[in-house]
Amino acid sequence: MIFPRLARPALSPATLLLVAGTLAFAPGTQAKSRAPVPEAGPAYKGAVVMDAATGKVLFEDHDGETSPPASMTKLMTFAVIHDRIASGAMTLQTPVTVTAADSRIGGTQVWLKQGEVFPVEELLYAVMIQSANDAAYALARTAAGTVPAFVELMNAKARELGMTRTTFRTPHGLPPANRRLAEGDLTTPHDFALLCRHLVLRTDVTKYTSVKRRPFGPPGRGTMMDNHDHLLGRVQGVDGLKTGFTNGAAFCLSATALRNGRRIIVVVMGSPDSRTRDLKVADLIEQGFAMLPPNSPKFVPEGPQPATIEVEASPVSAAPVPTAQPAAAPEDNPNAIKFSLPEPRKKK
Repeated sequence: MIFPRLARPALSPATLLLVAGTLAFAPGTQAKSRAPVPEAGPAYKGAVVMDAATGKVLFEDHDGETSPPASMTKLMTFAVIHDRIASGAMTLQTPVTVTAADSRIGGTQVWLKQGEVFPVEELLYAVMIQSANDAAYALARTAAGTVPAFVELMNAKARELGMTRTTFRTPHGLPPANRRLAEGDLTTPHDFALLCRHLVLRTDVTKYTSVKRRPFGPPGRGTMMDNHDHLLGRVQGVDGLKTGFTNGAAFCLSATALRNGRRIIVVVMGSPDSRTRDLKVADLIEQGFAMLPPNSPKFVPEGPQPATIEVEASPVSAAPVPTAQPAAAPEDNPNAIKFSLPEPRKKK
């Protein structure tokens, strides 16, 4: 579904640079030109921009078909773990003893070994930063007794949040052994935006998703985790949420940014590579803030919030505010700051 053009934001000078492959902003300047948002093309299969304060969809494109969320699935795993902690069924310090099945999950992991014991919180960092499949599996098994029982809780939570076109079959997002998409995790960008809004409203998810780098386990274990979200510290206000990739899902990203008390959620699914995905999400974040009316309500979280956000200072300016005159291009501004996003990753 494509929203009417009257609801679409401007393409700022920063957006034009994004399309060219470089994200650049001049500190103290604001984007000022207006132009239509391009139609969906090779940049993604589906995308949504949502105001986190109200839940209003600001932009939605090609969101009619379900597709795999890949490791974005772990956001629902986090939501269910949060509920289990809130209910008193477990705590952040509950010990999780690694089983042989946990250690054999494969894909991206922190290489858990049978018999190791970690607190829930340590494994949550592994899931949100490293996107560790083994940690997600171990948490699911511990939280519900069995992984199938945990998946039932995931689907119950999806129904509670109104995610009507979503079905979860794993706590980690890996495809089924037969690689049939219809038998794996399935969702839409809009459904996932609902999940993201729940998380930023009612949980402290950004305590985990905003961390760019962190060691895993006790000293000497030798595992350094690097967040797969390349927008952290590069796009102003970005503090989460989660990337995803499988061959069937292509490259996905659920992102959120907080600026001047207002929060935007962007979900993009089915991008051809991580660089295209990141540039498009950064573009949509800028345009999402530009679309917010001046009197739009500020974002007020309802749940526990992290005491500190471990995110590096961003080199970019405030959200673009449309006016009559175009801003100077970075090459005309000696104070402009440029950076290039990393080359595409084959797997995450």
